[in-house]
Amino acid sequence: MDFTIDKFSGPLDLLLHLIKQSNIDIYDIKIEEITNQYLDYINKMEELNLNIASSYLVMAAELIEMKASLLLPKPEIAEDEYEEDPKEKLIQRLIEYQNYKDVISKFHDLEQERQQYYTKKASDISEYDIETKLNDDVQLSDLLKAFEKFLQKKEDNKPLNTKITSKEYSITKRSKEIKDIIKNKKRVNFKELFNINTKSYIIVTFLSILVLAKNNDIKLIQENNFEDIVLCEVS
Repeated sequence: MDFTIDKFSGPLDLLLHLIKQSNIDIYDIKIEEITNQYLDYINKMEELNLNIASSYLVMAAELIEMKASLLLPKPEIAEDEYEEDPKEKLIQRLIEYQNYKDVISKFHDLEQERQQYYTKKASDISEYDIETKLNDDVQLSDLLKAFEKFLQKKEDNKPLNTKITSKEYSITKRSKEIKDIIKNKKRVNFKELFNINTKSYIIVTFLSILVLAKNNDIKLIQENNFEDIVLCEVS
């Protein structure tokens, strides 16, 4: 037997090692035998001048006490009294420790498995960031709130027409239309631009407004919070 203390993480670990070495089940341990094996191991380590942690000696004392209590006659116990069985307590401690070791082992296996994977370094996507501030007066969140409010009003008044139509809308074409409208009227209310009640038209119109604002082709104005947004030419 290789008498080393470093390979054990504590007295319970040593006890489990001795139980497995004896090829017996934890529930079938005999206190006298396991105590003798444990003390023999501790004595061998002392003979080799190995530094034994105090926790190992405490466990040795507990085992000796359990062994002695089993050899001595048990006092009579009243029916309404309960005396904890030290052997059952030791078995429970060993089972809990074994479960702990099993969990640690699984975590170790998962760690080893994870080390086989290589993660790609995160790419720089700063060039794709969407500026939340469209201009000095209106932020993207304000425009989204206005659009949400408009859609809710449309939903309350009349369902959007979802029928497929032959007419298609592009952001480029709609953007030009919006710029022409603003040029002629100077100031246009955000809601006025959604004059055709189809989903495709409404979506293209909103995206066109967003693109124009981001490109600084138009100016968005909201004098106070929750008021209507107004579109006008850039000065």
